[in-house]
Amino acid sequence: MNTVTERQLTDFVYAEARLLDEQRFDDWLQLFADDGYYWMPLTPGQTDPRLQTSLLYEDKLLLRVRTERLGGARTFSQQPRSRCHHLLQAPAVEDIDNAAGLYRMRTSFHYVETRMDTQTLFAGWATHQLRAEAGALRIVLKRVDLVNCDAAFGNINLFM
Repeated sequence: MNTVTERQLTDFVYAEARLLDEQRFDDWLQLFADDGYYWMPLTPGQTDPRLQTSLLYEDKLLLRVRTERLGGARTFSQQPRSRCHHLLQAPAVEDIDNAAGLYRMRTSFHYVETRMDTQTLFAGWATHQLRAEAGALRIVLKRVDLVNCDAAFGNINLFM
């Protein structure tokens, strides 16, 4: 993958959201680089997930544990399972560095998570930092900034 186009980058973001909406968590997890992270800051403008508390800051191992729990037959808190839907604005490509194989996009979204009679709406921005690896794009960092990140939340069961 020598030259990545804006179309390939935006298609990647749309495909990732679809995998989550379809609860294809194993396929979604494969989009992450081995050193990739999923980060959801707790405060607006947060700059460091290691020195400040976050809603989520998980490496690929922790993401795997979470996805396995979601698919587990004994996960009674997910009977019936939560479902979600992503509504995305067109991703904005912020940086393309084909020489280094590094890319960054930002996408505004509305996300609905539902389970039984409860439906919760979240809004925010997702920033994807991608790297080209062995002919494929991989997520190095997915940062999800919620508009109301500093609000009191119940359980967020799925991935935004």
